[in-house]
Order: sequence, then structure tokens, then C-alpha cells
Amino acid sequence: MDARSLKEKIFLVTIFALTALGVTPVFYVLASVIYKGIEAFTRRGIGIIVKVNGGILPAIMGSFALSILSTVIGVVLAFVAGLFVAEFPNSRISKITKVASRSLLEVPTVLLGMLVYILLVVPTGHFSLLAGAIALALVMLPYVMVHVEQALESVPQIYREAGYSIGMSRAQVLFGITVGIAKRGIASGILMGFAKAMGETAPLLFTIGAARSSLPCSIMSPGDAVPLMIFQYAQMPQEYYHDLAWAGSLVLVIVFLLVFVIVRKLIKEVKY
Repeated sequence: MDARSLKEKIFLVTIFALTALGVTPVFYVLASVIYKGIEAFTRRGIGIIVKVNGGILPAIMGSFALSILSTVIGVVLAFVAGLFVAEFPNSRISKITKVASRSLLEVPTVLLGMLVYILLVVPTGHFSLLAGAIALALVMLPYVMVHVEQALESVPQIYREAGYSIGMSRAQVLFGITVGIAKRGIASGILMGFAKAMGETAPLLFTIGAARSSLPCSIMSPGDAVPLMIFQYAQMPQEYYHDLAWAGSLVLVIVFLLVFVIVRKLIKEVKY
């Protein structure tokens, strides 16, 4: 074996070893959550999913309500902002929007929750799902906007020119051609934002109130969320609350894996 082949084999072995070292903690955490979650369901019964008082149903319902509300709010803003930045990249407003959205990625999410607390919770005098949804919308907005912007920019210019050549207006080209071609990338961005909102804890500490004994009756009433429940129950001394935390963790992992599978299906390479 010559020196070149030896170096190549050493390089490949090193890469595989470092890759295994990097993914092992992820698989360990995933395996621990699955094992402990199944163990918790075995001990407490599958019925804890549908129990309102002493179960995780309020947290599950709250998480889905928050995710849907925040997705509606955040996606609309992110979609409009992404469209504007992609269509008018040299505009001063676009540059400011781009810098502002990138800056949101660096802001600790707990500060966004505190901002919503000051602007909405304090004036209304109570916690609410709406406050939590607005905080989560601020968290997901830059992620969705970046996906929308990149998806639109990836569409070859020749398709836009073809639309203009047959007399289509700018709006018709944008929504009829560009958005249609980029819909997979846009959809994956929306799902990534949904997953981001589903797993956040810090913005909810000051906004939703952690109401665990009843289901929310409106968006202006306090609610709960699975990540917040896990965070607080994990600190309790009682084993029962630990089991609820592990059960909630397993539910959250299953939701994330489903979203991941859907995203992977959507972001398959599109040949133009």
C-alpha cells in the first residue's frame, strides 16, 4: 500500500469516527426518551394522554393550538417579507428587513417572551394562548422567511422571463409561476417553523400561564404546552410528575419525527 492510499484510508476512518462521535449523543438522547417514555406509559397507562386533570391532554392541546396560531401569524408575516426581499433585493426596505430578520435569530427567545409579556400580558391583565402564539411567531418568523426567500431565489430567471414574454403582469408571474415552482421549499420552511414553535419553552414562561387542570376555551384564556410541562415537571420531586414529563417528551419526539419525515419528502430535489 502506497503512502497516498494509506492517507486516504486514515482520512476516511477519521471522518467516520468523528461522525459517529457527533451523532452518538443524539441517538443516546433519542433512545433514552423513547425508553423512558414507553416505561412511563407502561406504569401510568396510555390513558394519561386523554386525562385532563393529572394527565398531559391540556399540554398537548395547548401545544397544537399554539403551533397553529403561531404558524398562521408567523407564516403570513414571513411569507410577505420573504416575497418582498426576494423580488426587491436592492431596496433599502429589503436590506433593513433582511438585517432585522437575521438579528431575530440571535436574540434569546426568552427575551421575546418578556417583550410580549410587557406589550400584551400586562395590559390585558392575564396570560393567554394568543400571547404565547405571538411570542412563538416572532421566534419562527426568521426561519420561515429565510426558507421562503431562498426558495424563490432558487427559481431560474428564465421562467420569470417566459411569463413576461407572454404578457403576464409581475404579480401573475410571482404568484402564478415563481411561487408555484418554489412551493416545496416554501412548504418545508413552514413545517420547519411549525416544529420550531412546537418545541420552544422559553417564550412561554411569561405568556401562557401553564393552566394544567382544564382545556383552553379561547385564545384569550391561559393554556399549557408540552415543552413547558416537561421543563416544570422535570424539576418536581414526585415520580409521577417525572413520568408525565417523559410521556410528554415521547409525544414531542414523535411529532418532530413526523414533521421531519414530511419535510424530507417535500425537499426532494426539484429539476427545472
